[in-house]
Amino acid sequence: MKHHAIEELQGVAEVKQDLPRRSLSRTERLERWAELLERSPHRRLSTLHETEYQPAHVRATMRGDGTPISVAFEDPVLRTAGMDNDSYGEAKRFFELSDEQLHKVICYCHFGATVSASTAARHIRAMLVENQPGLFARLRQIFFG
Repeated sequence: MKHHAIEELQGVAEVKQDLPRRSLSRTERLERWAELLERSPHRRLSTLHETEYQPAHVRATMRGDGTPISVAFEDPVLRTAGMDNDSYGEAKRFFELSDEQLHKVICYCHFGATVSASTAARHIRAMLVENQPGLFARLRQIFFG
């Protein structure tokens, strides 16, 4: 995917910037991202190198072609929902992830130069259950309100 500034595109096409943004919950955004990756489970995606060692301002601007983040950004549904680019910082903001969570999906130190789309999707799906209460907490809620 080649990226262009809006100003460049306006010279060759009519660019509409007033499209309504569709509101998706954090869970819906993460599920959509995982589903997009699962469409091509064997696809090899690029990782980002040593995200944990970069200063926050550098880490926020990190990006690469063919990363799990760029798969999400290619999706018109996620872009309409508010995903503005395919940088690390934007993925962190848009998907409401901590550095630790995003690091598990995208960092070179876990997978080497590439990660399979299915592995990235599995890590994203794991984030969906991280915040769910455990069995005993759910039982306590059922019996004691």
